[in-house]
Amino acid sequence: MSTNLSVTYSGTRELEVVDLPVPKREFRGKTLEHAVILKVIATNICGSDQHIYHGRFDVPKGTVLGHEITGEVVEIGRDVEMMEVGDIVSVPFNVSCGKCRNCKTLHPEICETVNEAAPIGAYGFDLGGWQGGQSQFCLVPYADFALLKFPDRDQALDRMLELTYLTDNLPTGFHGCVSAQVKPGSTVYIAGAGPVGRAAAAGARLLGAACVIIGDQNKERLKVMEKAGYETADLSSSVPLADQIDAILGIPEVDCGVDAVGYEAHGLGEFSDKEVPEAALNSILEVVRAGGAIGIPGIYVGSDPGSKHPRAKDGVLDLAIGKAWTKSLTLVTGMAPVRNYSRELMQAILWNRIDLPAVMNTEVIPIEQGPDAYAKYSAGSAKKFVIDPNGMLKK
Repeated sequence: MSTNLSVTYSGTRELEVVDLPVPKREFRGKTLEHAVILKVIATNICGSDQHIYHGRFDVPKGTVLGHEITGEVVEIGRDVEMMEVGDIVSVPFNVSCGKCRNCKTLHPEICETVNEAAPIGAYGFDLGGWQGGQSQFCLVPYADFALLKFPDRDQALDRMLELTYLTDNLPTGFHGCVSAQVKPGSTVYIAGAGPVGRAAAAGARLLGAACVIIGDQNKERLKVMEKAGYETADLSSSVPLADQIDAILGIPEVDCGVDAVGYEAHGLGEFSDKEVPEAALNSILEVVRAGGAIGIPGIYVGSDPGSKHPRAKDGVLDLAIGKAWTKSLTLVTGMAPVRNYSRELMQAILWNRIDLPAVMNTEVIPIEQGPDAYAKYSAGSAKKFVIDPNGMLKK
């Protein structure tokens, strides 16, 4: 009988499912009385995990992957006051203390205390040493501050295939829209129809956008969005993006832009088969109107060891910054502060104000199939893979 089956990193495009001990409330030799142990109910494979899988973000071999975690509390520390054993909770992918200057000013995504190397912590990356949650059990520190407790256990289990997206995809996409100043009547272009881009599209509708256009080179992903009622732009087409937007709106520009791609972007049109790290962001700089705003939840890094571009290896990109300056554009970068949005987005799900099943295209898999799902995602699958490590999901 397994103890704690976990998806672990062995090398570029090499993952293993191994049986590890159930984690203790300990970290680097210290007992964490502010922590809980979760029995994981759902843990998803994210595009950010793909950066690790592709060798584009270094993590030590043996790292347990995964930062999208929803689970049941099975053990609590002495200092945990707001949680009880049996609670069903959503875990923001940001590891944050709730006590530092940044956390107190609503910036838990840049917590100052959880990573000695930089003001950024996350599960399943080499960002403070916190192990991921693609496992049967996981450790979550600072539980009272970080965790979102669902109000009704049975309701949470019934809606888990929607609530699971509160850990990252939905608040990240939504944050991109908020950063882009999406409001009622806005026209929005979203670069990338992966899970974050699809969640951003749903988030733009929740904010009242009049028209949401989502662009990608993957025709299967675009079909998912077309079926859900969104406008699409085929970035593999020889028709320039601005012309495709013009054909939809009657003008070649939008009010707001969201970059849901990041640094593994490919070029447009005839260059769609070539990696061009700055392509997604430059395309948005071109089509957002003067005075508009751009949210950039897509990841850009200071070091990209797998890049074929010498400058990009050091996180330096060739951005059309002059165009952004002359158009007086607002650009907002960085990870989403998930806990700032999670409660309101939970309510939007529970009161049926946002249609995630239509856009996320979910496939539930057992944890043993985790490595195979990573490979399918890498090959361009339009599915969003949700791992069911303990057989608790209602399919």
